[in-house]
Amino acid sequence: MFPERLRALRKGQKITLKELANHLNENLGPNEKPNTASQIGNWERGIRTPSYVEARKLAEFFDVSLDYLTGKTDRDDFDLGKLFFSSKNLSFNQTTLSNEDRYEIFQLIDGYLKGKNNRRDTDKFYGKQEQLNLKLK
Repeated sequence: MFPERLRALRKGQKITLKELANHLNENLGPNEKPNTASQIGNWERGIRTPSYVEARKLAEFFDVSLDYLTGKTDRDDFDLGKLFFSSKNLSFNQTTLSNEDRYEIFQLIDGYLKGKNNRRDTDKFYGKQEQLNLKLK
């Protein structure tokens, strides 16, 4: 399960093996050896298994739990609100979100969720709308 999850996380972020190795090598400890692209490729193919330290760095880099990365859990839930207030760089459609953007988007989502209970039955309303035909002729 670990090799598949690692490969999916890396490809989902559209980074190469070499780029991942470079990210993992940014904060090496005094006795740590640098990671290589071929080493990570071996992890993805299930030929080798990373040490606990390397697995922890992978989980931190991809912002997932070790349980998710190793297949102990099927889902890795996280609170979107916490993400907006984290120190992680966030972007949307290749546009970096400023702190002000993040706060405004948080407020929009929060308002939507709070108002959701006050709205009338939206399934009936939206279910009756016709779909747009976006095919070019």
